[in-house]
Amino acid sequence: MLLEEKRQVIVEYGKKLITAGLTRGTGGNISVLDEKSKLMAISPSGMDYFETKPEDVVVMDLNGKIVDGFRKPSSEWRMHLIFYQKREDVGAVVHTHSMFATTLATLHWEVPPASYLIAYAGKKVPCAPYATFGTQEIADAAYDAMGEEYNAVLLANHGLIAVGPDMPSAFGIAETIEMVCEIYYRAKCVGEPVILPDEEMELMLEKFKTYGQK
Repeated sequence: MLLEEKRQVIVEYGKKLITAGLTRGTGGNISVLDEKSKLMAISPSGMDYFETKPEDVVVMDLNGKIVDGFRKPSSEWRMHLIFYQKREDVGAVVHTHSMFATTLATLHWEVPPASYLIAYAGKKVPCAPYATFGTQEIADAAYDAMGEEYNAVLLANHGLIAVGPDMPSAFGIAETIEMVCEIYYRAKCVGEPVILPDEEMELMLEKFKTYGQK
């Protein structure tokens, strides 16, 4: 099976989308890039994550052509593809409908550095303007808002997208930013959050480069 290992990653982390509370039902989508072949393995459209098998995962090239698989790819395949086309540091993309990120996205708020943990995504999390799901417009909006500077962006009235060099990294960013969104939301409910200064966030970005086991 073409990209069997990558397809298995999609199956494994698709289940984690549900168990981690990052989406419900068949919402959200995930993908990984095979660096050697420049092929993308992406979750199929509208399938129960706990019923999805490796052979259900769709393999596409970076021109958007299906090269292996009998299922329809996620409707958001364009939004995944654009990051592989334009950012050499991206090896995985995670799109969620997580509760607190989606709540802030519905308000069209960006997320400021109320928590130092936002540094996993950058100095803040921008909010991309609304565009219809599954279109090139939403792909362009997501990329334009994230650019090269950030690793996560809110999608107005929609959800969150996070990127990383591999699936554990991208998924971890999605989980952390959902927690940061919850913290910010809860703080806004009782007062005005104190925002960390730019110089502290610069320090956090540097410290996070050497955090954990490399």
